[in-house]
Amino acid sequence: MRIFMARIIGIVNQKGGVGKTTTAVNLGAYLADHGKFVLIVDLDPQTNASSGIGVDVSAIERSVYDAMLNKVSMRDIVQNTMHETLRVAPSASSLAGLNAELPHMEGKEFKLHDALREIRNDYDYILIDCPPTLGYITLNGIVASDEILIPVQAEYFALEGLADLLQTLDLIKQRIRPDIKILGAVLTMYDKRCKLSNDVLQELYKYFPNNIFRSVIPRSVRLAEAPSFGRSIAVFDSNNPGAKAYERLAREIIGTESFATNTNL
Repeated sequence: MRIFMARIIGIVNQKGGVGKTTTAVNLGAYLADHGKFVLIVDLDPQTNASSGIGVDVSAIERSVYDAMLNKVSMRDIVQNTMHETLRVAPSASSLAGLNAELPHMEGKEFKLHDALREIRNDYDYILIDCPPTLGYITLNGIVASDEILIPVQAEYFALEGLADLLQTLDLIKQRIRPDIKILGAVLTMYDKRCKLSNDVLQELYKYFPNNIFRSVIPRSVRLAEAPSFGRSIAVFDSNNPGAKAYERLAREIIGTESFATNTNL
């Protein structure tokens, strides 16, 4: 019997405002629209991925926080979305407390990894939307991932701290998850009319000479508006250039599926 396990992709950058949540929601939506069964894990206490895909966060009784502390099953907190094969494991503000709680726990780096183990065979893709820090919550997101996707904003300070992130990933690879891979970097908020955006793209090749996605996410008011309506851009405005860019990114990632882990039983 052959079991296909989900590809778990952590969406990580310690800088805020670079498009991590926008990428998680819209990449998830287009992977689902391509026939994949997808789970978005909202690991950010700000709950933006949850609300941005239509979850009423004020009504959440059980969240990723409870699953990571083994109070409930991860399967029990998953909620449906308007995309037929897209689910979300919602966050809650209580998740912020984990950065203080986790250091005192045994196996503190593996709480999310262990919580996802029971549902890994339920999905084709699990996307983890990590918060804009390199604290214990993000550490759990990275350790739980097979691959790391790094959104990089096309602005002057975009590469600031990127070396620190890569160093952190290298340490995790050496000490905790030797099999973790960098899936690649994706440039967000790109303005082709702006020389600076092109300069950032060229500089990015120094960090990721072979791992930059060809799909570049443009700066778009409609992309920014969609979460306030609890909609992915695929539903909110499928003709928008940002929508087309995320659809292309989904196809690019599907095209790398030879990485996916198969287990023979």
